[in-house]
Amino acid sequence: MVTPSKLISILRARWSLVVLVVVLTTLTALGVSLMLPKKYVATASVVIDAKPDPISALIYPGLSSPAFMNTQVDVIASDRVALRVVRDLRLTEVPEFREQWQKQTGGEGTIEQWLVDFLQGSMDVKPSKESNVLTVAYRSQSPQFAASMANAFVRAYVATTLDLRVEPARQYAGYFDQQAKAALEKLEAAKGKLSAFERVHGIVASDERLDVENNRLVELSSQLVALQGLSSESTSRQGQAARGADQLPDVLANPVVMQIKADLSRAESKLQELSTRYGDNHPQVIEAKASVADQRTKLATEMRRVTGSVTVTNNINRQRESDVRAQLEIQREKVAKLKAARDDASSLMREAESAQRAYESITARLTQTNLESQSTQSNVNVLTEATAPLRPASPKIALNTALAFVVGLILAVGIALLLEMRDRKIRDADDVMAVVQLPMLGVLPAPNQRHSKTLPSAERRLLGRSATKGVA
Repeated sequence: MVTPSKLISILRARWSLVVLVVVLTTLTALGVSLMLPKKYVATASVVIDAKPDPISALIYPGLSSPAFMNTQVDVIASDRVALRVVRDLRLTEVPEFREQWQKQTGGEGTIEQWLVDFLQGSMDVKPSKESNVLTVAYRSQSPQFAASMANAFVRAYVATTLDLRVEPARQYAGYFDQQAKAALEKLEAAKGKLSAFERVHGIVASDERLDVENNRLVELSSQLVALQGLSSESTSRQGQAARGADQLPDVLANPVVMQIKADLSRAESKLQELSTRYGDNHPQVIEAKASVADQRTKLATEMRRVTGSVTVTNNINRQRESDVRAQLEIQREKVAKLKAARDDASSLMREAESAQRAYESITARLTQTNLESQSTQSNVNVLTEATAPLRPASPKIALNTALAFVVGLILAVGIALLLEMRDRKIRDADDVMAVVQLPMLGVLPAPNQRHSKTLPSAERRLLGRSATKGVA
């Protein structure tokens, strides 16, 4: 078992080897670090805006999801962005890159793909924790080239995100344009069918004619009711006239009849007076009788005329009732036809309105997609641009030297222990006891050490063990 004290004794015995291994390891790491080419790292950052889209007024979906940021990292590291960098900077026209491509690949493949792989190997993307910021770092031996490439990747990423948004919008715009044309044709066909139907049936969209015909129907119904009342009344008066014309209200209220009755009453009074005074054969009595007869004839004639007018009025009222009833039936049929035509027109109108709404919806989407396809702004903005770094990021000489010293120390200790296991030597009292298998009585101090009255713990333990055996 290797105890700390034994390890220290081994290292003391092989200190030269330990120092040699540590020095060689440290110097080797220092030399390699000094020989390695210096690498500079330039960083640029972008921020993904979470504000609503100015066109659709909607918040970009999934911004709060880690998958969204990981997707953006994959987009920056994609071949499409790297290829855009190559084309934007015209790296295929740089002679140095062409020479390297010819040297490494022998002209196989395309120089663009070789440059894509070359650039991606030196580019790194890191998302910030709990934020919408992405950091793009590029490593190169030239600080200016590292800064230009970091900025080129950022610009290419912003342009790519805009393309990823605009290209689908352009495709959708073409699709909605075709759908809008088809919807417009359907709308025009529906409107043409509705207009033709209205012209044939005389229907307007505001139902004015139906309202007029309904009003006429109501008016005819009112007239029919009134004429039915008049006809009933005239029929009643005609019947009363047939039973007795002298009790007919028309006869009683007729002024000519009333005047004739008055004249007849006076003539009868005069006849009675003359008959009493002169007798029936007197000329004045005969003249008075003739006058009474004449008045009675006039009264009968006038009464026949009045009763005849009642019959005529009754016939007229019945004829008017019949005419109005016929007109009412015709009007009812006309209104029924108009209602049926209006229902058919309403169906055509709903079809036209549906086509109108579909066309408006498609044109709204077409307008939106056209705006999106013409957009020049994305939700990704450059936060900071890369500048040429003043100090190299690698190699880190101090860190490498310190790590080499630690590694060399561990390696030296391991080598010392390995050599000690192959060539065991006595380093302390425990090694003596392990070899001779005998009890130890004491330990002499080294010549260059002062005598100590106090024995080490191991020596006291050994002396105690030997004394116990001697007693036994």
